[in-house]
Amino acid sequence: MSKTTKKFVPKSRRKYVPRGAIRRFLPRRTKHRILKGVIYVRASFRNTIVTVTDTWGKAVSWSSAGACGFKGTKRRSPFAAQTAAANVVHTLVNQGLLKEAEVMISGPGPGRDTALRAIAKSGIHLSYVRDVTPMPHNGCRPPKRRRV
Repeated sequence: MSKTTKKFVPKSRRKYVPRGAIRRFLPRRTKHRILKGVIYVRASFRNTIVTVTDTWGKAVSWSSAGACGFKGTKRRSPFAAQTAAANVVHTLVNQGLLKEAEVMISGPGPGRDTALRAIAKSGIHLSYVRDVTPMPHNGCRPPKRRRV
């Protein structure tokens, strides 16, 4: 039995394949439709992050004020939070993926109310809105007072 080996081809005779031609960029396709989802709004003092998951907790889409193009102190503004929430919900509604949602709002930031208003305006039926900000029941001792 003879072993099959590759025949040597000099570089001058090789077929030229551009580097970028190997990769194929296909449009994102959704694996399954989610008619009901959970929208998490995390509003910190510096940024607002909006994540949409299915009912099992698998992230479907997300957006943040920083990802929408706001930089520096403009990221913490209510308008930036509104833009981030509208951006993430708009993409899912256009694809026909989201009809009903639960909203979980977390954090003390200035964009929490405007993000909720943007989600409510989008036409999604909100089954309930819950504030899940972690509140200590006098748990940890605070650090000592700063002397300047």
